[in-house]
Amino acid sequence: MKYQLRLFFTAVQFFTRLPIPRWVGFDPQWLSRATRYLPAVGLLIAILCAGVYAILVYCLPKSVAILLSTVAGIYFTGALHEDGFADVCDGFGGGSQPQRVMEIMRDSRLGTFGVLGLVLLVAVKLVTLTSLPVEKIAPALLVAHPFSRGCVAGLIWGMKYVREEGKAKPMVQQMTVIEFVVSTLTALCPLMLCGMSGWLPWSALLLASAVALVAVMFLVRLFQRRLGGYTGDCLGAVQQLSEVAIYIGLLAGLSPALSL
Repeated sequence: MKYQLRLFFTAVQFFTRLPIPRWVGFDPQWLSRATRYLPAVGLLIAILCAGVYAILVYCLPKSVAILLSTVAGIYFTGALHEDGFADVCDGFGGGSQPQRVMEIMRDSRLGTFGVLGLVLLVAVKLVTLTSLPVEKIAPALLVAHPFSRGCVAGLIWGMKYVREEGKAKPMVQQMTVIEFVVSTLTALCPLMLCGMSGWLPWSALLLASAVALVAVMFLVRLFQRRLGGYTGDCLGAVQQLSEVAIYIGLLAGLSPALSL
């Protein structure tokens, strides 16, 4: 159990800016085994963001509470996934050959495609969340953050990492079947909880899951065709796009109820 806690906190340390207990320590070998807890890290971020929203919505307009909750999430994660998404937009928008695409993604400067992609992504995220009923926003966060990171774990399990070296390489060694099952179950638990508790209707949850999986399949085909695999930036793009896809799916699934 202590070893599993160390793996969880290692994932927290790698994927967020949140502090971890000193007793955890560090071992490079833990990095490759900690990916199984990526959806659990997503759940932690979701709880924090939902908490920020729940507190602020009582004293501020809903749109402002959502904006500040989003800002808090970016702060908690150090914009790790947003940065990856922007780099993918730049790389795939400005490069034609695999090597050139990866060179552009490695460049720390943000280009036109990255700026446009990031602005549009955040805009869609804020608009869709603001369009949800006030009582559905916190459950939407609880579903989207773990599920989207479960999609990332699926990419790590099923695809090849194509960089010879990189920041993400220690974390993206091939996952075992058991590790993938653990991450998948962790990603699905909040969704099941929201459905069984009645916080979100099953129809909306199923639609949101389907939309997210379609978005992930689109990216998987793109990465495989253009790169022959994925990089660390690709993982950020999968997380961000699948998260937004879940919000869109939930909004579409709730729309008939909203119109009544």
